[in-house]
Parts: sequence; structure tokens; C-alpha cells
Amino acid sequence: MGVDLGSMGTKVALFDGALVDRLLVPTGWNPREAGEKALRAILARNGLEPSDVLPPVLTGYGRNSMKERGRTVTEITCHAAGASFLYPGVTTVLDIGGQDSKVIALEERGTVRDFLMNDKCAAGTGRFLQVMAAHLEMELEDFGSLPVDGTPQPISSMCTVFAESEVVGLLARGVDVESLALGLLDAVASRACSMLQRLGGAGPVAFTGGVSRSSSLVRLLERRLGRPVVTSPEGQIAGALGAARIGWEERKA
Repeated sequence: MGVDLGSMGTKVALFDGALVDRLLVPTGWNPREAGEKALRAILARNGLEPSDVLPPVLTGYGRNSMKERGRTVTEITCHAAGASFLYPGVTTVLDIGGQDSKVIALEERGTVRDFLMNDKCAAGTGRFLQVMAAHLEMELEDFGSLPVDGTPQPISSMCTVFAESEVVGLLARGVDVESLALGLLDAVASRACSMLQRLGGAGPVAFTGGVSRSSSLVRLLERRLGRPVVTSPEGQIAGALGAARIGWEERKA
């Protein structure tokens, strides 16, 4: 099993050479409690006891809260392993999660060649979009179906605090909500593309993390990058899947 204790969601993957099952629960205020709940639930629905599986491989920002349960592995290593399983042959990964974003360059075998990570602030992450959605009186999922042929309202700051003030001011001036939402999404795409361009590389980009479910963001990224951006229904659990895969491969060795 792999457990990815993220800032917004805790993901668990059960793996035996292929993905057997996956589960996502909100992390809430207590990563340890969320992790324990997810582990119990996925074992129960697969008719397993804790002794039937290896100790889990733990990753994510809350991984140390459960380290007596198993061993910890960095997010970068686990996301690389998960992405290379979901997208064989792809050598560039973009992951946008709740509280950080990262780009990873992979070797042909899926190991990490280089990476860049933004974990100092929530700019351009799921948390950023969640805060902005509240101001726009939208659901976070609404960012996934915005028409990208519209006119985005430029957003001058990606700092969550300053962007909040800017969005409130623009709404007061009567700026169209859809145009504002598209502008925010385009700002996220711009920030992600800047990181990808700094890392370099060519060919398709594998997009993982919860924000990868936004088809509108995918199209904005492709437009800015001039490269295909590929996604998977399992993209949100890439970290947990990679952690489980690492545990599985070590067992085989």
C-alpha cells in the first residue's frame, strides 16, 4: 500500500503489480487520523487484515505523522514512480496539489533526473483556486468547465492575499465572474508553464494532482506550452500509487 497524506486530501493505493484499489478522504485538521481512517477503509472493502499487506510506504506533507506505520519516501520520488506507471514513456511531470506544485524531469526508466518545486506559498495551487472560488461564489469543480475561448481578466498578483483583494475589487467594478475565473485559471497555467520552461524537456507533459481534473486548465496549458498535456482518471492518486509501486518493487527485489 501507498499513502499520500496531502494538505487537502489523503490518498491510499493498493497495488500488486497493477492498481487494485484506491481511496481518497479529506485530510482535515489531523493527517494521522485521516491516514488511519483511509487505511482501515481500503482494507475492509477488500476483505484484508493489516497482516495481509506490507507496511505502507508513506509520502506527502503529513507522512511523518504515521511513520511508525511504515517507511517514508519523498513526494518527488513517489510522484515520479506513479506518473511513469500511469504515463509510460512520458519524461516530464507537472503535479499541482492542494498546497504545492512541482515539475519533474524523468529518466527513461521513470527515475528522477531533475525537479523544481513551489512549496513556499499557495500561489497557483488547489488551495489558491479554492479560496478564489469562494469569492466568486463558485464551486471548485466549476473551474474545470470554463470555456477557454472567452476573454480572461488579467490578474496581476498570484499571492493569495493580494489576489483576494484584487478579485474583490474587480467584482465591485462589475467585471464578469466567468472572465475573472478564466483569468485566475490562466494565471495558474502561466505559473506552471514558467516552471516547466525552466526545467526544459520536450514531448508530452503528464499532469497529475487534484487540479489535473480541470479540462479547461489542460487546454490553457497546451495553448501556452505548445506541447500535449496528458491526464488520467487516476492522476490525483499518483503519489500514493507511486509509493505503493515502490513498496511492491522492493518486495520483489
